[in-house]
Amino acid sequence: MNVRGSFRLSWGIGLGLGLSSAAALAAAQPEPILPSPAPTASATPPATVPVGPEQAPVDEPVLNWTVADARQLLSVIQGIGAEGLIPADYEPDALRAAILGGSGEALNAQASKSLSWLIEDMRDGRTRMDSRVQWFVVDTDLDNSPTSAVMAQALASRDIAGTIQNLAPTAPDYAALKALLAATPKADKAKRALIRVNMDRWRWLPRELGKFYLLTNVPEFQLRLTVDNTIIRSYRTIVGKPGRTATPQLAEVVEGVVFNPTWTVPQSIVKGEGLGARLVGNPAQAAREGYKVTKNKDGTITVVQQPGPNNALGFMKLDMPNEHAIFLHDTPNRNLFNSTLRALSHGCIRTERAMELGMTMGILGSGKSTDEMVEIVKSGKYTRVPMTKTFPVYIMYFTMATDITGKMGTFADLYKRDAPVLAAFAAPREPWDGKRKTTEKVIKLDNPL
Repeated sequence: MNVRGSFRLSWGIGLGLGLSSAAALAAAQPEPILPSPAPTASATPPATVPVGPEQAPVDEPVLNWTVADARQLLSVIQGIGAEGLIPADYEPDALRAAILGGSGEALNAQASKSLSWLIEDMRDGRTRMDSRVQWFVVDTDLDNSPTSAVMAQALASRDIAGTIQNLAPTAPDYAALKALLAATPKADKAKRALIRVNMDRWRWLPRELGKFYLLTNVPEFQLRLTVDNTIIRSYRTIVGKPGRTATPQLAEVVEGVVFNPTWTVPQSIVKGEGLGARLVGNPAQAAREGYKVTKNKDGTITVVQQPGPNNALGFMKLDMPNEHAIFLHDTPNRNLFNSTLRALSHGCIRTERAMELGMTMGILGSGKSTDEMVEIVKSGKYTRVPMTKTFPVYIMYFTMATDITGKMGTFADLYKRDAPVLAAFAAPREPWDGKRKTTEKVIKLDNPL
């Protein structure tokens, strides 16, 4: 690898984005670049406040409605199919009957109910958490835009359609899917259903993903480095094998870039495959194979693979702490990136041109100069470069999406995660139960082999 050449390429990316000098980037604490909370109406304070990331009280207040406002809501509901939602879910017939009855308690109750349900589904997605297999992302949009505040804003502005539209995801792919839905004949029910569930997956995420972020679509085997929703660089990936080692869906934050990483070998290999017993009594062999072996007081053996060309993590990993032990990293087996089907790992995401990615991330988000970065890599020593700007990482699962060239297409449902979402859309809408976080068991996938 031409290390200096890769750094020059990455530094060119940084200059193209208008980066300031290294001194200007340096800071005592990382500067967050996650999405800022969206402003919400202040005329009427929220009736309830979410109590935590796992469960939130259902916020569906009853407001006072005029007949004119209710008619506007009915019109919005009748056209909500354009957003991939189902008009019948929001009880248009009951709303129409309440409108005929004029202003009063019945209209207030029905219009408030219909609008609150519509807000919930546009903001958070129609699919309830139990149908989102291996989905470990907590959407913060509820915190930024509580239902009661959005309802108050809609009625105060007399612009219900605009208020609902402002809840839609800002990612360009959502708009592309929406346009495709409009162009797909109603007779093509299977395609329209697939479009709708993938539009809904975007609603499971924060409405705004941030200025800088990494996004990998697992079934596509591609990673994007994105600035202002524009792909700056893309990288082929290797993802988890179907089954227990399938890659989960996460939204994490890169806190640092590790060059020349070590790898603490999991006990499933140390004990289960006999690596520890083979090496603990043979320090020469351990050194020759690049391992540091320690026998602990409790009798267990710790094996740490040292930096080098044979390290299972390659020459770079992105430090993004999470309970799954999932991260993005290099690999010594780079020939596997030439395979078409790349669901080959134990859950972590191996990344093509990982040194380029790490250097670019370091330049975009650390106070190191290009020459300092070169020296770090050339040293061959474990070095963690902390980020002064923290980057979100979205590990997603879209089976219909635009690819890295901008062309809309479908991707194989590697882990069979479409079926429960399709079933949820085919069934009547379930009332939101306040669940914001999956109760699925976390599987720690700490083996990059």
